[in-house]
Amino acid sequence: MTGPVLLPEDGGYAEELRTYNLTVVHTPAVVVGAMNAADVRAAVRFAAARELPVAVLGAGHGSSVSSAGSVLISTRRLTGLAIDESTRTARVEAGVRWADLIEQAGKVGLAGLNGSSPTVTVVSYTLGGGLGPFGRKHGYAADHVTALEVVTADGQLRRVTADSEPDLFWALRGGKGNFGVVVAIEIDLFPIPGFYGGGIFFPGELSGKVLHLFREWTADVPEEMSASVGLLHLPPLPFVPEPLRDRLVAHLRITYLGDPAEGERLVAPFRALGEPIIDAVGEMPYSAVAAVHNDPVDPLPLFEHGALLRELPAEAVDEFLRLAGPDAASPLVLAEIRHLGGALARPPAVPNAVANRDATLFNIFLAAAGGPPDAEALHGYEQRLVDALAPWSTGRRYLNFMFAGDAEPQAAALAWSQDAYPRLREIKRRYDPANLFRINHNIPPAN
Repeated sequence: MTGPVLLPEDGGYAEELRTYNLTVVHTPAVVVGAMNAADVRAAVRFAAARELPVAVLGAGHGSSVSSAGSVLISTRRLTGLAIDESTRTARVEAGVRWADLIEQAGKVGLAGLNGSSPTVTVVSYTLGGGLGPFGRKHGYAADHVTALEVVTADGQLRRVTADSEPDLFWALRGGKGNFGVVVAIEIDLFPIPGFYGGGIFFPGELSGKVLHLFREWTADVPEEMSASVGLLHLPPLPFVPEPLRDRLVAHLRITYLGDPAEGERLVAPFRALGEPIIDAVGEMPYSAVAAVHNDPVDPLPLFEHGALLRELPAEAVDEFLRLAGPDAASPLVLAEIRHLGGALARPPAVPNAVANRDATLFNIFLAAAGGPPDAEALHGYEQRLVDALAPWSTGRRYLNFMFAGDAEPQAAALAWSQDAYPRLREIKRRYDPANLFRINHNIPPAN
């Protein structure tokens, strides 16, 4: 081993396990701070010899599932990042956060298909699909992976491509961490030096008008436009701008990959609804993309839930407002609706396991928990919202926004299509028959 190996009684054990979501307490049997692929191979072989599960903790938001009793591999030291401007590609190791790639790619006028938060790791986000603010134009981040370097359950380091191991290549892109420890990926970049976008914050009393307009507006906007609306109730903390503290606001977030004048025309109906609290929509460099959503960067005790919708009629908006709007006294920090469709609805050039592309919209619910009883009540409220929107739901889930209770196989299966799931189980049987990689949203091997 090159990196540290830590047991629960060792100094540095707790520090190695720090994570973004403070509701999760990791208590692995041993922590391996991997410095390179060889360290990962050693840790996987150690776990396999002792029939212990393998967990992975990156430098980003981390798993929402406890890693109790596992061999946990910390990948935050795997920070290699290389951008090839001529081929518009990047090789990214498992500990690299999107903020790092955004900065480096932006210097040469290129962009990756990042998500709303710059503090998540590129690899983990991409393995779960990767739904980002340029998705309607370019698809999921997983659609643009060209190679992966992965340590499988036999302790071997494999370079996996569509040609070398097509089944594993298909499964890794959308199957999350079920098939091995991915130490690096190679991805396509796009010539996006800038865009028209940002956010407009409306007072909570306008949230009904904003959401109903959003419902109508998303019916025919071009694929160059990706957008969402979040109903936010932010705490009175110093990092929150004073006009937004401790009040409900409706936050329209957009990115438009077209002529800024056309982008301004498309957003004009929202500006006509009433006086915003903050209007920060305009021309932006790619390096400022995190400002579109303004996701928090400091660790928080968060519970998250979500649902995929096939449609959003007026009745669905009314139900959403009933539980998350200005008269709801909602305990949630965020209730969001993201517009899907466009390239997100189409199969990629090289097929992968990212499923449920028939959904037209996606709900995200976030709550900040103060303790176990509080967390249980907050998750219950999120579930009420999911249940209220069930008549318009596809009944499926998006993998990157599944909460800890969805880790069991029956619930986790909702992240994949009925056609894809049996294939994933068969590939799992071939590459991980002992189910070492079972901690987070497990796909069990086929019998």
